[in-house]
Amino acid sequence: MTGFLKGLARLRRGPWEFLATCLIALGVVMLMQPFVLWAFTYSFIVTLIGTVMFIIVSHFPEGE
Repeated sequence: MTGFLKGLARLRRGPWEFLATCLIALGVVMLMQPFVLWAFTYSFIVTLIGTVMFIIVSHFPEGE
């Protein structure tokens, strides 16, 4: 866990890509669920943020 947090603090690619992928997955789950309207409403923006974040962090340096 501390390695993950150190990777986030040092702007390394691996942890940030994992976080962006989790955001994309969360957005897709929010889109597919039929019960909570606010989750469906914000699903596109969460997926979009995750996608843009993934594009940006793919230019970060690899971990040590």
